[in-house]
Amino acid sequence: MRLAINLKQTQKLILSPQMQQAIKILQLPLMELRADIQQELATNPLLEEQLDSESNHQLLTDQEKHKENDTQKEIDFKEEFDKLSKLDEEWKEYFRQTGFHRKNNAQNEEQRKYFEDSITIHESLQEHLLKQLSVAANSDKMKKLGEIIIGNINDNGYLQGTDEEIAKTANASLDEVEEGVDLIQKFHPVGVGARNLKECLFIQLMRLDQLDSFAAKIVNNHLDALGKKKYPQIAKLLKISVDEVQIAADIIAGLEPKPGRMFSEDRTHYIIPDIAIEKIDGQYQVILNNDRIPRLKISNLYKNIMNNNSTSETTKNYIKEKVKSGMWFIKNIHQRQETTYNIVTVIAEVQKEFLDKGIAFLKPLTMNIVANKIGVHESTVSRALANKYVQTPQGIFELKFFFTSKLKTSSGESVSSTNIKNEINNIIKNENHKSPLSDQQIIEILDKKGVQLARRTVAKYRKELNILPSNLRRKF
Repeated sequence: MRLAINLKQTQKLILSPQMQQAIKILQLPLMELRADIQQELATNPLLEEQLDSESNHQLLTDQEKHKENDTQKEIDFKEEFDKLSKLDEEWKEYFRQTGFHRKNNAQNEEQRKYFEDSITIHESLQEHLLKQLSVAANSDKMKKLGEIIIGNINDNGYLQGTDEEIAKTANASLDEVEEGVDLIQKFHPVGVGARNLKECLFIQLMRLDQLDSFAAKIVNNHLDALGKKKYPQIAKLLKISVDEVQIAADIIAGLEPKPGRMFSEDRTHYIIPDIAIEKIDGQYQVILNNDRIPRLKISNLYKNIMNNNSTSETTKNYIKEKVKSGMWFIKNIHQRQETTYNIVTVIAEVQKEFLDKGIAFLKPLTMNIVANKIGVHESTVSRALANKYVQTPQGIFELKFFFTSKLKTSSGESVSSTNIKNEINNIIKNENHKSPLSDQQIIEILDKKGVQLARRTVAKYRKELNILPSNLRRKF
Protein backbone atom coordinates (compact mmCIF):
# COMPACT_ATOMS: atom_id res chain seq x y z
CA MET A 1 0.00 0.00 0.00
CA ARG A 2 1.26 3.50 -0.82
CA LEU A 3 0.04 7.08 -1.05
CA ALA A 4 -0.27 8.58 -4.52
CA ILE A 5 -1.92 11.49 -6.32
CA ASN A 6 -4.18 10.41 -9.17
CA LEU A 7 -6.24 12.46 -11.63
CA LYS A 8 -9.84 11.37 -12.02
CA GLN A 9 -12.41 12.78 -14.44
CA THR A 10 -16.01 12.85 -13.22
CA GLN A 11 -19.27 14.49 -14.26
CA LYS A 12 -21.44 16.38 -11.79
CA LEU A 13 -24.70 18.24 -12.16
CA ILE A 14 -24.18 21.68 -10.62
CA LEU A 15 -27.08 24.12 -10.45
CA SER A 16 -26.26 27.74 -11.17
CA PRO A 17 -27.29 30.33 -8.55
CA GLN A 18 -29.98 31.57 -10.96
CA MET A 19 -31.42 28.07 -11.32
CA GLN A 20 -31.37 27.54 -7.54
CA GLN A 21 -33.25 30.82 -7.13
CA ALA A 22 -35.80 29.79 -9.79
CA ILE A 23 -36.48 26.49 -8.00
CA LYS A 24 -36.82 28.23 -4.65
CA ILE A 25 -39.26 30.87 -5.96
CA LEU A 26 -41.31 28.22 -7.79
CA GLN A 27 -41.93 26.38 -4.50
CA LEU A 28 -42.78 29.42 -2.36
CA PRO A 29 -46.41 29.99 -1.28
CA LEU A 30 -47.84 33.47 -1.78
CA MET A 31 -47.00 35.12 1.55
CA GLU A 32 -43.48 33.65 1.64
CA LEU A 33 -42.92 34.91 -1.89
CA ARG A 34 -43.99 38.36 -0.73
CA ALA A 35 -41.46 38.18 2.12
CA ASP A 36 -38.76 36.99 -0.29
CA ILE A 37 -39.46 39.94 -2.59
CA GLN A 38 -39.20 42.37 0.34
CA GLN A 39 -35.83 40.85 1.26
CA GLU A 40 -34.60 41.18 -2.33
CA LEU A 41 -35.73 44.81 -2.38
CA ALA A 42 -33.65 45.40 0.75
CA THR A 43 -30.49 43.76 -0.64
CA ASN A 44 -30.59 44.89 -4.26
CA PRO A 45 -30.56 48.73 -4.49
CA LEU A 46 -31.46 48.62 -8.20
CA LEU A 47 -34.85 47.03 -7.55
CA GLU A 48 -37.78 49.10 -6.42
CA GLU A 49 -41.50 48.57 -5.98
CA GLN A 50 -43.70 50.10 -8.63
CA LEU A 51 -47.04 51.56 -7.55
CA ASP A 52 -49.39 50.60 -10.35
CA SER A 53 -52.38 52.94 -10.57
CA GLU A 54 -54.08 51.06 -13.38
CA SER A 55 -57.49 49.69 -12.43
CA ASN A 56 -58.36 48.03 -15.74
CA HIS A 57 -57.15 44.44 -15.41
CA GLN A 58 -57.53 41.69 -17.98
CA LEU A 59 -57.30 37.92 -17.81
CA LEU A 60 -53.98 36.36 -18.74
CA THR A 61 -53.73 35.52 -22.41
CA ASP A 62 -50.81 34.07 -24.34
CA GLN A 63 -47.45 35.32 -23.08
CA GLU A 64 -44.19 35.30 -25.00
CA LYS A 65 -41.76 32.81 -23.42
CA HIS A 66 -38.14 33.83 -23.02
CA LYS A 67 -35.55 31.12 -23.51
CA GLU A 68 -32.04 32.24 -22.56
CA ASN A 69 -29.07 30.54 -24.17
CA ASP A 70 -26.65 29.77 -21.34
CA THR A 71 -23.73 29.56 -23.79
CA GLN A 72 -24.41 32.97 -25.33
CA LYS A 73 -21.51 35.38 -25.12
CA GLU A 74 -21.84 38.40 -22.89
CA ILE A 75 -23.82 41.09 -24.68
CA ASP A 76 -23.39 44.81 -24.64
CA PHE A 77 -24.79 46.44 -21.50
CA LYS A 78 -27.15 48.77 -23.37
CA GLU A 79 -28.73 45.75 -25.02
CA GLU A 80 -29.22 44.23 -21.55
CA PHE A 81 -31.14 47.33 -20.53
CA ASP A 82 -33.31 47.00 -23.64
CA LYS A 83 -34.06 43.38 -22.80
CA LEU A 84 -34.76 44.36 -19.21
CA SER A 85 -37.21 47.06 -20.27
CA LYS A 86 -39.03 44.53 -22.47
CA LEU A 87 -39.15 42.08 -19.57
CA ASP A 88 -40.55 44.82 -17.31
CA GLU A 89 -43.39 45.38 -19.78
CA GLU A 90 -44.22 41.68 -19.87
CA TRP A 91 -44.12 41.55 -16.07
CA LYS A 92 -46.65 44.39 -15.94
CA GLU A 93 -48.95 42.34 -18.19
CA TYR A 94 -49.24 39.72 -15.47
CA PHE A 95 -50.54 42.35 -13.10
CA ARG A 96 -53.21 43.48 -15.55
CA GLN A 97 -55.19 40.32 -14.79
CA THR A 98 -58.40 40.46 -12.84
CA GLY A 99 -57.54 39.43 -9.28
CA PHE A 100 -60.22 37.97 -7.05
CA HIS A 101 -59.26 40.57 -4.46
CA ARG A 102 -60.77 43.94 -5.26
CA LYS A 103 -58.39 46.80 -5.96
CA ASN A 104 -58.17 49.03 -2.89
CA ASN A 105 -58.00 52.78 -2.80
CA ALA A 106 -54.93 54.44 -1.29
CA GLN A 107 -56.33 54.51 2.27
CA ASN A 108 -57.50 50.88 2.21
CA GLU A 109 -54.22 49.75 0.66
CA GLU A 110 -52.25 51.46 3.42
CA GLN A 111 -54.47 49.84 6.06
CA ARG A 112 -54.09 46.39 4.41
CA LYS A 113 -50.29 46.69 4.39
CA TYR A 114 -50.33 47.73 8.06
CA PHE A 115 -52.31 44.65 9.08
CA GLU A 116 -50.17 42.30 6.96
CA ASP A 117 -46.90 43.72 8.27
CA SER A 118 -48.05 43.71 11.89
CA ILE A 119 -46.69 40.86 14.01
CA THR A 120 -49.15 39.27 16.39
CA ILE A 121 -47.44 38.02 19.54
CA HIS A 122 -49.28 35.14 21.20
CA GLU A 123 -49.23 34.80 24.97
CA SER A 124 -47.43 31.61 25.98
CA LEU A 125 -48.72 29.16 28.57
CA GLN A 126 -45.93 30.13 30.97
CA GLU A 127 -46.74 33.86 30.63
CA HIS A 128 -50.42 33.11 31.24
CA LEU A 129 -49.60 31.14 34.41
CA LEU A 130 -47.15 33.75 35.72
CA LYS A 131 -49.84 36.45 35.48
CA GLN A 132 -52.15 34.33 37.64
CA LEU A 133 -49.32 33.54 40.06
CA SER A 134 -48.60 37.24 40.65
CA VAL A 135 -52.16 37.61 41.95
CA ALA A 136 -52.57 34.27 43.75
CA ALA A 137 -49.19 33.98 45.58
CA ASN A 138 -49.51 35.00 49.24
CA SER A 139 -45.76 35.54 49.84
CA ASP A 140 -42.54 36.27 47.98
CA LYS A 141 -41.29 32.78 48.79
CA MET A 142 -44.39 31.16 47.28
CA LYS A 143 -44.06 33.42 44.24
CA LYS A 144 -40.45 32.33 43.64
CA LEU A 145 -41.38 28.67 44.20
CA GLY A 146 -44.33 29.04 41.82
CA GLU A 147 -42.06 30.51 39.14
CA ILE A 148 -39.78 27.46 39.36
CA ILE A 149 -42.76 25.08 39.17
CA ILE A 150 -44.15 26.94 36.13
CA GLY A 151 -40.72 26.73 34.53
CA ASN A 152 -41.03 22.94 34.77
CA ILE A 153 -44.42 22.82 33.00
CA ASN A 154 -44.17 21.77 29.36
CA ASP A 155 -46.18 23.15 26.41
CA ASN A 156 -48.90 20.51 26.91
CA GLY A 157 -49.46 21.75 30.48
CA TYR A 158 -47.85 18.82 32.33
CA LEU A 159 -45.42 19.19 35.23
CA GLN A 160 -42.00 17.74 34.42
CA GLY A 161 -39.58 16.53 37.08
CA THR A 162 -40.22 15.10 40.54
CA ASP A 163 -41.19 17.00 43.68
CA GLU A 164 -37.75 16.19 45.12
CA GLU A 165 -35.97 17.79 42.14
CA ILE A 166 -38.12 20.93 42.35
CA ALA A 167 -37.59 21.12 46.14
CA LYS A 168 -33.82 20.90 45.67
CA THR A 169 -33.82 23.60 42.97
CA ALA A 170 -36.07 25.94 44.96
CA ASN A 171 -34.41 25.17 48.33
CA ALA A 172 -37.85 24.33 49.73
CA SER A 173 -39.47 21.47 51.61
CA LEU A 174 -41.62 18.79 49.95
CA ASP A 175 -44.70 20.15 51.76
CA GLU A 176 -44.04 23.60 50.30
CA VAL A 177 -43.64 22.14 46.80
CA GLU A 178 -46.91 20.23 47.20
CA GLU A 179 -48.61 23.45 48.31
CA GLY A 180 -47.21 25.31 45.29
CA VAL A 181 -48.30 22.60 42.84
CA ASP A 182 -51.81 22.55 44.37
CA LEU A 183 -51.99 26.33 43.92
CA ILE A 184 -50.99 26.19 40.23
CA GLN A 185 -53.38 23.31 39.56
CA LYS A 186 -56.20 25.73 40.43
CA PHE A 187 -55.12 28.05 37.60
CA HIS A 188 -56.52 28.31 34.09
CA PRO A 189 -56.48 26.26 31.85
CA VAL A 190 -58.15 23.55 33.90
CA GLY A 191 -55.87 20.55 34.36
CA VAL A 192 -52.60 22.47 34.08
CA GLY A 193 -49.77 21.38 36.38
CA ALA A 194 -50.81 17.73 36.44
CA ARG A 195 -48.06 15.12 36.58
CA ASN A 196 -49.79 12.64 34.24
CA LEU A 197 -52.97 12.08 32.22
CA LYS A 198 -54.87 10.49 35.12
CA GLU A 199 -54.23 13.48 37.40
CA CYS A 200 -55.05 15.92 34.57
CA LEU A 201 -58.46 14.31 33.93
CA PHE A 202 -59.12 13.99 37.66
CA ILE A 203 -58.51 17.72 38.22
CA GLN A 204 -61.01 18.55 35.46
CA LEU A 205 -63.64 16.20 36.92
CA MET A 206 -63.10 17.80 40.35
CA ARG A 207 -63.80 21.24 38.83
CA LEU A 208 -67.01 19.77 37.34
CA ASP A 209 -68.00 18.48 40.79
CA GLN A 210 -67.79 14.89 39.49
CA LEU A 211 -65.50 13.40 42.15
CA ASP A 212 -68.08 10.80 43.21
CA SER A 213 -69.16 9.97 39.65
CA PHE A 214 -68.53 6.78 37.70
CA ALA A 215 -66.36 8.86 35.36
CA ALA A 216 -63.97 9.68 38.25
CA LYS A 217 -63.85 6.00 39.31
CA ILE A 218 -63.04 4.94 35.76
CA VAL A 219 -60.27 7.55 35.46
CA ASN A 220 -58.86 6.54 38.82
CA ASN A 221 -58.88 2.76 38.38
CA HIS A 222 -59.72 1.70 34.83
CA LEU A 223 -58.14 4.22 32.45
CA ASP A 224 -56.23 1.57 30.46
CA ALA A 225 -59.37 -0.54 30.00
CA LEU A 226 -61.26 2.59 28.91
CA GLY A 227 -58.63 3.26 26.21
CA LYS A 228 -59.17 -0.27 24.87
CA LYS A 229 -62.96 0.16 25.06
CA LYS A 230 -63.43 -2.80 27.38
CA TYR A 231 -66.78 -1.43 28.55
CA PRO A 232 -68.34 -4.77 29.63
CA GLN A 233 -65.28 -5.51 31.78
CA ILE A 234 -65.46 -2.04 33.43
CA ALA A 235 -69.21 -2.44 33.98
CA LYS A 236 -68.66 -5.79 35.70
CA LEU A 237 -65.94 -4.39 38.00
CA LEU A 238 -67.98 -1.32 38.95
CA LYS A 239 -71.23 -3.32 39.13
CA ILE A 240 -73.05 -0.96 36.78
CA SER A 241 -74.62 -1.31 33.34
CA VAL A 242 -72.68 -0.94 30.08
CA ASP A 243 -74.90 2.05 29.21
CA GLU A 244 -73.72 3.83 32.37
CA VAL A 245 -70.10 3.13 31.39
CA GLN A 246 -70.82 4.63 27.96
CA ILE A 247 -72.26 7.80 29.56
CA ALA A 248 -69.17 8.11 31.79
CA ALA A 249 -66.89 7.53 28.79
CA ASP A 250 -68.65 10.34 26.89
CA ILE A 251 -68.02 12.69 29.83
CA ILE A 252 -64.31 11.74 29.91
CA ALA A 253 -64.07 12.16 26.13
CA GLY A 254 -65.19 15.79 26.59
CA LEU A 255 -62.20 16.58 28.82
CA GLU A 256 -58.94 18.13 27.54
CA PRO A 257 -55.97 15.71 27.67
CA LYS A 258 -53.52 18.52 26.80
CA PRO A 259 -54.61 21.68 28.66
CA GLY A 260 -51.68 23.73 27.33
CA ARG A 261 -52.63 23.08 23.71
CA MET A 262 -54.73 26.26 23.44
CA PHE A 263 -51.55 28.32 23.86
CA SER A 264 -49.67 26.58 21.07
CA GLU A 265 -48.14 29.12 18.65
CA ASP A 266 -49.06 27.11 15.57
CA ARG A 267 -52.71 26.64 16.47
CA THR A 268 -53.93 28.96 13.71
CA HIS A 269 -52.91 28.82 10.06
CA TYR A 270 -54.10 31.49 7.66
CA ILE A 271 -54.35 30.55 4.01
CA ILE A 272 -54.28 33.03 1.15
CA PRO A 273 -54.91 31.28 -2.21
CA ASP A 274 -52.29 31.87 -4.89
CA ILE A 275 -54.88 31.50 -7.62
CA ALA A 276 -58.63 31.22 -8.18
CA ILE A 277 -60.97 29.40 -10.54
CA GLU A 278 -64.13 31.41 -11.19
CA LYS A 279 -67.10 30.81 -13.44
CA ILE A 280 -67.56 33.81 -15.70
CA ASP A 281 -70.22 33.82 -18.43
CA GLY A 282 -70.64 30.05 -18.09
CA GLN A 283 -66.92 29.31 -18.50
CA TYR A 284 -64.33 28.54 -15.83
CA GLN A 285 -61.47 30.99 -15.89
CA VAL A 286 -58.19 30.96 -13.98
CA ILE A 287 -57.23 34.16 -12.15
CA LEU A 288 -53.86 34.75 -10.50
CA ASN A 289 -53.85 36.54 -7.15
CA ASN A 290 -51.29 39.18 -8.12
CA ASP A 291 -52.58 41.94 -5.85
CA ARG A 292 -50.50 40.41 -3.04
CA ILE A 293 -47.21 40.50 -4.96
CA PRO A 294 -45.26 43.78 -5.12
CA ARG A 295 -44.62 45.03 -8.67
CA LEU A 296 -40.90 45.32 -9.33
CA LYS A 297 -38.84 47.45 -11.70
CA ILE A 298 -35.26 48.62 -12.13
CA SER A 299 -34.68 52.09 -10.75
CA ASN A 300 -34.13 54.76 -13.43
CA LEU A 301 -31.63 56.47 -11.13
CA TYR A 302 -29.05 53.76 -11.80
CA LYS A 303 -29.66 53.87 -15.53
CA ASN A 304 -28.74 57.56 -15.41
CA ILE A 305 -25.60 56.75 -13.41
CA MET A 306 -24.53 54.27 -16.09
CA ASN A 307 -24.88 56.89 -18.80
CA ASN A 308 -22.78 59.38 -16.80
CA ASN A 309 -19.22 59.47 -18.16
CA SER A 310 -17.81 60.42 -14.76
CA THR A 311 -19.00 57.16 -13.19
CA SER A 312 -16.07 54.89 -12.30
CA GLU A 313 -15.64 51.48 -13.90
CA THR A 314 -15.97 49.80 -10.49
CA THR A 315 -19.36 51.42 -9.93
CA LYS A 316 -20.51 50.46 -13.42
CA ASN A 317 -19.50 46.83 -12.86
CA TYR A 318 -21.38 46.79 -9.54
CA ILE A 319 -24.51 48.20 -11.20
CA LYS A 320 -24.17 45.75 -14.06
CA GLU A 321 -24.02 42.83 -11.63
CA LYS A 322 -27.07 44.04 -9.67
CA VAL A 323 -29.05 44.62 -12.88
CA LYS A 324 -28.41 41.03 -13.95
CA SER A 325 -29.44 39.81 -10.49
CA GLY A 326 -32.62 41.92 -10.56
CA MET A 327 -33.45 40.80 -14.10
CA TRP A 328 -33.15 37.13 -13.10
CA PHE A 329 -35.25 37.69 -9.99
CA ILE A 330 -38.07 39.34 -11.98
CA LYS A 331 -37.88 36.64 -14.62
CA ASN A 332 -38.09 33.85 -12.02
CA ILE A 333 -41.21 35.38 -10.49
CA HIS A 334 -42.59 35.74 -14.01
CA GLN A 335 -41.87 32.03 -14.63
CA ARG A 336 -43.46 31.00 -11.30
CA GLN A 337 -46.69 32.82 -12.14
CA GLU A 338 -46.83 31.39 -15.65
CA THR A 339 -46.19 27.80 -14.49
CA THR A 340 -48.79 28.02 -11.72
CA TYR A 341 -51.32 29.48 -14.15
CA ASN A 342 -50.73 26.72 -16.72
CA ILE A 343 -51.05 23.95 -14.12
CA VAL A 344 -54.32 25.28 -12.71
CA THR A 345 -55.68 25.77 -16.24
CA VAL A 346 -55.22 22.03 -16.84
CA ILE A 347 -56.82 21.26 -13.47
CA ALA A 348 -59.83 23.41 -14.38
CA GLU A 349 -60.22 21.55 -17.68
CA VAL A 350 -59.93 18.05 -16.19
CA GLN A 351 -61.93 18.68 -13.01
CA LYS A 352 -64.88 20.57 -14.55
CA GLU A 353 -67.39 18.13 -13.05
CA PHE A 354 -65.83 18.56 -9.62
CA LEU A 355 -66.13 22.35 -9.94
CA ASP A 356 -69.80 21.96 -10.89
CA LYS A 357 -70.96 19.18 -8.57
CA GLY A 358 -68.45 18.57 -5.77
CA ILE A 359 -65.92 16.07 -4.44
CA ALA A 360 -67.80 12.95 -5.55
CA PHE A 361 -66.98 13.89 -9.16
CA LEU A 362 -63.24 14.36 -8.72
CA LYS A 363 -61.35 12.62 -11.54
CA PRO A 364 -57.99 10.85 -11.31
CA LEU A 365 -55.09 13.11 -12.31
CA THR A 366 -51.32 12.64 -12.20
CA MET A 367 -48.45 15.12 -12.35
CA ASN A 368 -47.11 13.34 -15.42
CA ILE A 369 -50.31 14.13 -17.37
CA VAL A 370 -50.11 17.82 -16.44
CA ALA A 371 -46.37 17.97 -17.19
CA ASN A 372 -46.93 16.59 -20.69
CA LYS A 373 -49.77 19.03 -21.37
CA ILE A 374 -47.87 22.16 -20.37
CA GLY A 375 -44.48 21.01 -21.69
CA VAL A 376 -42.42 20.88 -18.48
CA HIS A 377 -40.76 18.15 -16.43
CA GLU A 378 -42.82 16.29 -13.80
CA SER A 379 -40.48 17.56 -11.06
CA THR A 380 -41.32 21.15 -12.06
CA VAL A 381 -45.03 20.41 -11.57
CA SER A 382 -44.29 18.83 -8.19
CA ARG A 383 -42.35 21.92 -7.04
CA ALA A 384 -45.00 24.32 -8.33
CA LEU A 385 -47.72 22.50 -6.36
CA ALA A 386 -45.89 22.78 -3.03
CA ASN A 387 -47.77 24.72 -0.32
CA LYS A 388 -50.09 26.48 -2.78
CA TYR A 389 -53.87 26.79 -2.58
CA VAL A 390 -56.60 27.50 -5.09
CA GLN A 391 -60.01 29.07 -4.49
CA THR A 392 -62.80 27.23 -6.32
CA PRO A 393 -66.62 27.29 -6.32
CA GLN A 394 -66.39 24.21 -4.05
CA GLY A 395 -64.07 25.89 -1.51
CA ILE A 396 -60.34 26.42 -0.99
CA PHE A 397 -58.12 23.40 -1.68
CA GLU A 398 -54.41 22.64 -1.70
CA LEU A 399 -53.27 22.14 -5.30
CA LYS A 400 -52.02 18.64 -4.44
CA PHE A 401 -55.62 17.69 -3.56
CA PHE A 402 -56.45 17.39 -7.27
CA PHE A 403 -53.73 14.80 -7.93
CA THR A 404 -54.91 11.31 -7.03
CA SER A 405 -54.31 7.78 -8.21
CA LYS A 406 -57.02 5.98 -10.14
CA LEU A 407 -58.92 2.79 -9.40
CA LYS A 408 -60.95 0.73 -11.82
CA THR A 409 -64.61 -0.07 -11.20
CA SER A 410 -66.27 -3.30 -12.33
CA SER A 411 -67.63 -1.41 -15.36
CA GLY A 412 -64.09 -0.40 -16.40
CA GLU A 413 -64.42 3.30 -15.41
CA SER A 414 -61.62 5.12 -13.60
CA VAL A 415 -62.40 6.45 -10.14
CA SER A 416 -60.25 8.79 -8.04
CA SER A 417 -58.89 7.38 -4.78
CA THR A 418 -60.16 10.55 -3.10
CA ASN A 419 -63.70 9.57 -4.14
CA ILE A 420 -63.20 6.13 -2.59
CA LYS A 421 -61.99 7.68 0.67
CA ASN A 422 -65.01 9.98 0.68
CA GLU A 423 -67.29 6.97 0.12
CA ILE A 424 -65.64 5.03 2.98
CA ASN A 425 -66.02 8.06 5.23
CA ASN A 426 -69.73 8.32 4.39
CA ILE A 427 -70.29 4.58 4.95
CA ILE A 428 -68.71 4.74 8.42
CA LYS A 429 -70.52 7.98 9.26
CA ASN A 430 -73.89 6.30 8.62
CA GLU A 431 -73.11 2.97 10.31
CA ASN A 432 -74.80 1.64 13.44
CA HIS A 433 -72.45 2.82 16.21
CA LYS A 434 -73.47 -0.07 18.45
CA SER A 435 -72.38 -2.50 15.73
CA PRO A 436 -69.74 -0.75 13.61
CA LEU A 437 -68.74 -2.13 10.24
CA SER A 438 -65.55 -4.14 9.89
CA ASP A 439 -63.15 -3.52 7.00
CA GLN A 440 -64.47 -6.70 5.33
CA GLN A 441 -68.05 -5.43 5.53
CA ILE A 442 -66.97 -2.09 4.00
CA ILE A 443 -65.34 -4.04 1.15
CA GLU A 444 -68.62 -5.87 0.51
CA ILE A 445 -70.59 -2.59 0.43
CA LEU A 446 -68.11 -1.04 -2.01
CA ASP A 447 -68.18 -4.19 -4.14
CA LYS A 448 -71.95 -3.79 -4.59
CA LYS A 449 -71.26 -0.27 -5.87
CA GLY A 450 -68.80 -1.61 -8.43
CA VAL A 451 -65.58 -0.77 -6.57
CA GLN A 452 -63.29 -3.69 -5.78
CA LEU A 453 -60.64 -3.13 -3.12
CA ALA A 454 -58.30 -5.28 -1.08
CA ARG A 455 -58.76 -5.31 2.68
CA ARG A 456 -55.34 -3.73 3.28
CA THR A 457 -56.33 -0.85 0.94
CA VAL A 458 -59.50 -0.15 2.96
CA ALA A 459 -57.46 -0.26 6.18
CA LYS A 460 -54.91 2.14 4.64
CA TYR A 461 -57.58 4.62 3.52
CA ARG A 462 -59.32 4.39 6.93
CA LYS A 463 -56.05 5.27 8.70
CA GLU A 464 -55.48 8.20 6.33
CA LEU A 465 -58.95 9.45 7.30
CA ASN A 466 -58.04 9.07 11.03
CA ILE A 467 -60.86 6.58 11.56
CA LEU A 468 -60.43 3.96 14.29
CA PRO A 469 -60.94 0.20 13.74
CA SER A 470 -64.44 -1.19 14.30
CA ASN A 471 -63.68 -2.51 17.84
CA LEU A 472 -62.67 1.02 18.95
CA ARG A 473 -65.59 2.75 17.21
CA ARG A 474 -68.22 0.72 19.03
CA LYS A 475 -70.61 2.50 21.38
CA PHE A 476 -72.58 0.55 23.96
